[in-house]
Order: sequence, then structure tokens, then C-alpha cells
Amino acid sequence: MAAFSVPENATMILSMGLIRAYYRLAIVVVLALVAIAMVIPMTMRLAVEPFMFASIDKVPQTEVALVLGASVRRGVPSPVLALRADTAIALYKAGKVSKILVTGDNGALSHDEVTPVRKYLLDAGIPTQDIFLDHAGFDTYSSMYRARDVFETLSITIVTQDFHLPRALWIARHLGIAAYGLTAEGGENSARNYVREIPASMKALFDVLVRRQPKYLGPTIPLSGNGEATWY
Repeated sequence: MAAFSVPENATMILSMGLIRAYYRLAIVVVLALVAIAMVIPMTMRLAVEPFMFASIDKVPQTEVALVLGASVRRGVPSPVLALRADTAIALYKAGKVSKILVTGDNGALSHDEVTPVRKYLLDAGIPTQDIFLDHAGFDTYSSMYRARDVFETLSITIVTQDFHLPRALWIARHLGIAAYGLTAEGGENSARNYVREIPASMKALFDVLVRRQPKYLGPTIPLSGNGEATWY
């Protein structure tokens, strides 16, 4: 009796069908991952929306205004960073905060996001003792973690742009800080800023879940002291 054999063309058809099925599955998986990635920043925004404010009058009084770092150009705060500083100045002069903590990346002599803001605040008339600098705020998570563990603050008002504020607030509140946010103007019309928040929010979620400890902590520097001790 002759052995049964599958025609060659039938084998090819079967193989092509399997390949198409794998492609369809891969596309579904990729789309699902993209959808999940997009949901994360949206969920963060919804979670912290009650703590976000656009008007100084409505912001609760806290201990310190936290100015998150951004780019510096030739030793001068970029427009985005200057607007953050302006918002902190307004909070201070309105009596909503008694200190200003400037946090950013000062990991190299050639890259300093905090000292230009200190000079900007001094030019605006903020007293020297009320300006604190965090030179090791290498990312938003580290800035919030250090605000809690190094500067020992329990309540903060975060000042940054709308695209950044939900993630910063979400991190701070998951670290146990009574945090509120005041939106600084600028950057709202750039879709690129909001797109960048997708991977940044995924990283923030991971950092909080694993309870990542920043590389640099060091001795505590209570905000009840003199901010000048943090300048250098």
C-alpha cells in the first residue's frame, strides 16, 4: 500500500498560513503594549488631578516649593526653567511656601541645572537662607526621594509644566509626601513633550514598584536650616 504524502503546495500553503498567524499575533501584542504604555500617564494624571492647581490662590500652603530641573543655556535658565522659577517666586511672595528647593542635575562641572536658578531667585529678591539646592536630582524620582529623605520635607508644592506635573506628583504621593502641584506656563503646545512622558511614566512606575533608592543620598539637610549650606 502506498504511503500517504502531503502535496508540496499544500505544505507551502500551511506554512504561509502559520506565518500570517504569527504576524497577526505579533501585531496584536505590539498594539496591546502601546495601548498599555499610553494608559499609564493617563492613569497617573487622573489619580493626581485633585492635587493639581492652575491658580496660586487655590494651592494649599506647604513647607517648600520644589523647582524641578530643566535645561540651562550658557549659564542662564532656559525659558521653561525660568517659568518654573517664576512660579516658585510667586508662591513664596504669596506666603504659600517658606522655602524654595531647586533640584536638578549637577553631575559635572560643565552641567549645572541648579546654580543658575539660585542666581535667578536671588535677583528676584528671595532671601539667601530660604534657597536650597539639590545637586543630585538626576531624575524626577530621585528629586522626590531626596526631598523626603535628605531634606526631610513632608509637604511640597511642585512647580513644573503641565506635561510633567502629573508624573512628578504621582511619584511624590507614592513616596508618602503631602504633595501638591502648581502648573508653570510654557511647553503645553509641544506634542513631543507629552509623547516623551509615555516612557518616562513607565520608568516612574517601575521605580516606585521596586522602591529604587537613588545612587546619591548623603547626610540630611533639614529645611529648617540655612539654605546657603547647600550651595556648594
